[in-house]
Amino acid sequence: MAFEGILLGMGNPLLDISAVVDEEFLSKYDIKLNNAILAEDKHLPMYDEMGSKSNVEYIAGGATQNSIKVAQWMLQIPGATSYIGCIGKDKFGEEMKKNSKQAGLNVHYLEDENTPTGTCAVCVVGGERSLVANLGAANCYKSDHLKKPENWALVEKAKYYYIAGFFLTVSPESIQLVAEHAAANNKVFMMNLSAPFICEFFRDAQEKALPYMDYVFGNETEARTFSKVHGWQTDNVEEIALKISQWPKASGTHKRITVITQGADPVVVAEDGKVKLFPVILLPKEKLVDTNGAGDAFVGGFLSQLIQEKPIEDCVRAACYAANVIIQRSGCTFPEKPDFN
Repeated sequence: MAFEGILLGMGNPLLDISAVVDEEFLSKYDIKLNNAILAEDKHLPMYDEMGSKSNVEYIAGGATQNSIKVAQWMLQIPGATSYIGCIGKDKFGEEMKKNSKQAGLNVHYLEDENTPTGTCAVCVVGGERSLVANLGAANCYKSDHLKKPENWALVEKAKYYYIAGFFLTVSPESIQLVAEHAAANNKVFMMNLSAPFICEFFRDAQEKALPYMDYVFGNETEARTFSKVHGWQTDNVEEIALKISQWPKASGTHKRITVITQGADPVVVAEDGKVKLFPVILLPKEKLVDTNGAGDAFVGGFLSQLIQEKPIEDCVRAACYAANVIIQRSGCTFPEKPDFN
């Protein structure tokens, strides 16, 4: 199989500013653990405060970019993955370019002259994390950039597309272009529910993209929020996964498969009107460093096998392996080579 450029990700590139904080810090900025939100004015001072901590780390991130990086790492095939998003022309942007190239991604960033590179505060308390994204330049992505021949060439070359739901807040038009291309050319289009606020406040954009999704990823909190927003009156994750998988599709080539993670509980996979449960790799609490990027890594591991046309069992196994590696390290980082067979 020719793997060059087979997987394309599109999303919000953010430089993670990761630091261990305390409960007092969380209450000062009114943030909850295990949540992902967009920064409001009240959150802006926290970036400097975190930057001044001795344990601060800067890691190129953003949900989609993390997943594509992990897929590339798992594959160990140069040039297999590409990524599109918007950064600023500044030192954080340069850091991002350097970091992504080292990870082996073929990045085509739109560089915004006037807006700083987006950042994400990753507040870690006892291994659990809370994310506060200040989108900055990531919010300035325009579909005109996607339509340029050198960028659209990445779309035409790819056979699999993955976009985190966060990108619905930035460029639904770009998502639609890629989704329609995938449907018209029998390619595989995938998205993530990404956060409760996406299901709640970007419902229309999400529903417009949903018919094109061949795979839908998410976690149990996002799934339950999706159910609530659609008035399904069930909190049962297996039922919700089934209902999402049965949502009408724009193209009949591929059936829809829903994959929902539940932390330490089994992964729920719904397809063909049936649900399968897959156990995760349990990790002793003392080995847990930081859950940031666990969901992104799960998707990255999954994609690494899917694009090799492996069965769903192998995709989930690789997904669980990748997530397990990531939570034992700070941020979405990984050793030089995967130890997965």
